Amino acid sequence: MISRPRRLRRTAAIRDMVRETRLSPSMLVYPVFIREGRNVFEEISAMPGQMRYSPDTFPRILEQVTEAGVSGVLLFGLPEHKDEIGSRAWAEDGAVQQALRVGKERFPELIFFGDVCLCEYTSHGHCGVLKGETVDNDRTLELLARAAVSQAAAGADVVAPSDMMDGRVGAIRTALDAAGMEDTLIFSYAVKYASAFYGPFREAADSAPAFGDRRGYQMDPRNLREALREVQLDVAEGADMVMVKPGLPYLDVIRAVKEKSCVPVGAYSVSGEYAMIKAAAARGWVDECRAACEVAVCLVRAGADVLITYHALELARWIREGML
Repeated sequence: MISRPRRLRRTAAIRDMVRETRLSPSMLVYPVFIREGRNVFEEISAMPGQMRYSPDTFPRILEQVTEAGVSGVLLFGLPEHKDEIGSRAWAEDGAVQQALRVGKERFPELIFFGDVCLCEYTSHGHCGVLKGETVDNDRTLELLARAAVSQAAAGADVVAPSDMMDGRVGAIRTALDAAGMEDTLIFSYAVKYASAFYGPFREAADSAPAFGDRRGYQMDPRNLREALREVQLDVAEGADMVMVKPGLPYLDVIRAVKEKSCVPVGAYSVSGEYAMIKAAAARGWVDECRAACEVAVCLVRAGADVLITYHALELARWIREGML
């Protein structure tokens, strides 16, 4: 008699023991928006549960991050005044620089990531200096390097260039080394697609372009081989880690990058992914815990070593409670 294949009936303890994909709070990074000023504690309407902080209120969220066991925070700055070149991105008293000094002094055990881009700081909302109505790639590199050095000097352990300019990793690595900051890591947004899932972020960071779009320097969602080339170039220029953004719609890209990459791979579960789960959960269409946990598992199963997510605090709690 030929025995019939069967699915094992597993107890909860056995299921936990044989799980192929495991998550821990130490894999998580929580994005935080910092606005210049004082006593800022603003809800972001497009991202329920997310807030904007000023440097003096920033420790409120850092206490929660520390208690949750989340490894670190990724900072985005919102200046009071913007100009054509985004000069507040490297200002010593900029929002991110102030927050880094406060955070590093009070919570030295956390890893502080600084997002390096000009879109939040320019009056036109594009990620670099303009030449007419197009971004001048080479003129932008020096400014990105200045912003990265400024963040590192303020306390950033890791700088994360998200601009997608050609050569920016090499320019930043050269500038950091020249400033004696060889130990500052670069977590490159190596694979950043021109995605429809960034909408809530642009409200949160007040960074929507005043004209046109960013498809000239962000990646075409149709391209996979280009992603592998971008990763290869950034690693050759000195990237210590690379990122795929967005996360869930690009699981195949995460897997392909993971198989080819010699450095850790991160995935950014972006604002649109977060907002969709929140909106559906508010209407009772999905269970927020189960949906967010499933997304996180999928991203890690695809190959992510680091997960940047607005659900980081909840995920850390659900991991502790055995939900994930």
